Amino acid sequence: MKYEELLELKKTTPSSQIIYLGARGSILSRWQANYIAQKLEQACPGVRVETKIQSTEGDRISDVPLPEIGGKGVFTFEIEKALLENKIDIAVHSFKDLPVENNPGLTIPAISKREDSRDALVSRHNYQINTLPKGASVGTSSTRRAAQILFLRPDLNVMHIRGNVDTRIKKALDPNGPYDAIIIAHAGLLRIGLAHIASEVISVEQMLPAPAQGALAIQCKENSHLLPLIKSINHADTMLATAAERSFLKALGGGCSLPVAAFAEYMDGLLKLRGSVFARNGSAKIELEKVVSCDFADLDKASLKALLLGKQLAELALSKGADKLLEQNLCL
Repeated sequence: MKYEELLELKKTTPSSQIIYLGARGSILSRWQANYIAQKLEQACPGVRVETKIQSTEGDRISDVPLPEIGGKGVFTFEIEKALLENKIDIAVHSFKDLPVENNPGLTIPAISKREDSRDALVSRHNYQINTLPKGASVGTSSTRRAAQILFLRPDLNVMHIRGNVDTRIKKALDPNGPYDAIIIAHAGLLRIGLAHIASEVISVEQMLPAPAQGALAIQCKENSHLLPLIKSINHADTMLATAAERSFLKALGGGCSLPVAAFAEYMDGLLKLRGSVFARNGSAKIELEKVVSCDFADLDKASLKALLLGKQLAELALSKGADKLLEQNLCL
């Protein structure tokens, strides 16, 4: 942070202030809240962040597939409502859970540095994708993961699974459970110290992640006096990458329950975006990529280029028949 920005931050954020941060109550969500709280307290010493746990619809209804309870905002609606009602000052979300349309009155000033975005396989038999026996049962709550595993292994039996990360892990390792393996975000395992239980970390060449997977979004009201403080912990590379990924998803319809995957990387002044659209049963895939140059000297301009990149890649996917695949998914 520049010296002038640090001075402005200290002026706008009283050192004795308590900031109330909203998050879900799972082990992973608490870790994410503590991580962001530490970042904010380090950015402005003296500020204290207290976490307020919020219950969401996705947490309360844990025995129904996500697409059946709405998909959009099931893990974020109540937290955003608490922000708008001034019950909390900021919120921390797994960025992939946030709808692509911003809630009026709210903004996302910062994205944390991304953790590993890949998916992982957890199996009590230590199976990998290529060693799973024919007909093996694989658990996932994601239509994207289900479609991709079926594209790779159409002989597998994909089963619905719900619950927080720790709950799903227990189900996967249960010696009498129905799952031979489950697919889960590697970032979640890393964050709660359970990366060692992954039997395979799946390459992005095999399984492209969900848009913004592995990144955390810090959200507040548009007129919040905490904007300078929150912006001070933004990770620009991750912000550009996730902007492109979510723009791709938005241009395809925006539903987090759609079998759409995207992954962007910023390196040496270039932003490369890969995107995929699948038939839900894994019978077809459209995959493409596009690269643009981005200059961090003007971050606002770079952000606009990232958004345009996502939109253009989505338009290319639609020209190749992605709309027909998505229509089939809606009819299933």
